[in-house]
Amino acid sequence: MKFPVKVKLVDVGPRDGLQNEKAPVPAAVKIGLVHRLQDAGLLHIEVTSFVSPKWVPQMADNAEVMAGIQRKAGVRYSVLTPNLKGFEAAVLSRPDEIVVFGAASEAFSQKNINCSIAESIERFAPVVEAARAAGIHVRGAMSCTVGCPYEGDIAPERVAYLAGLMKGIGVQHVGVADTIGVGTPRRVQAAIEATLKHYALDDVSGHFHDTYGQALANTLAAMELGVWQFDTSSAGLGGCPYAKGATGNVATEDVVYMLHGMGVETGIDLDKLVDAGAYISDFLQRKPNSRAATAILNKRVQ
Repeated sequence: MKFPVKVKLVDVGPRDGLQNEKAPVPAAVKIGLVHRLQDAGLLHIEVTSFVSPKWVPQMADNAEVMAGIQRKAGVRYSVLTPNLKGFEAAVLSRPDEIVVFGAASEAFSQKNINCSIAESIERFAPVVEAARAAGIHVRGAMSCTVGCPYEGDIAPERVAYLAGLMKGIGVQHVGVADTIGVGTPRRVQAAIEATLKHYALDDVSGHFHDTYGQALANTLAAMELGVWQFDTSSAGLGGCPYAKGATGNVATEDVVYMLHGMGVETGIDLDKLVDAGAYISDFLQRKPNSRAATAILNKRVQ
């Protein structure tokens, strides 16, 4: 079995991980998390989103967080933008990348953003155009690529359809997301293969939630196809507000532990990464949702 020799991880904890926390997380704490992640060796961090504070109050401090980060050379800072208004606010904070999103499920698209898949992509076209004109990289998040809380299983053809629409408006890189964590290795591979009809291997990443405990297996399955970029979340933070029962993204610590055990390079210091996850977990007053972090923290106190 030939796996990539090096894997790049995008930590989405500060944005995807924290957006659904009910109690406000102060900007200083979010900035502290970003700083700890970059100090641990993360070269790509999804920091915040420029969405209406009415819909996602946790991200109302987006500009403050972006302004407070002491940027490190070589680190890419991403923000999510749902529309042109969000992009216009985001661009003032000088992001290196913006993230737009679409679902492979019509029902999810309607419930989440009140429009069809095709309409959602049309809405993003001017955002993508404006970002690329400003020299900002554009990544697309493709949600519900293997399963949907409303439709059930999602056919790979639907994933190919969404990938084709994203390619058509100029999105440069796409993430294949198992938003509710129902995917298993072969189904995840089918979703990735459908995406590869429109995107080169270097422009595709995996984004797996661990609801059914399959995220590490799905990461390996994606690596079998040559995928070498993945979204992960420190301390396993996160979930999806529109997907009942969906747990967090796969924990960055667990993925790093697995990859290092396989001899795959990540450039990440696992001990410092565990410290970053412990920092945000302590603030949230709960244990990290990471098996590797829990084991390492337990060993430290023995």
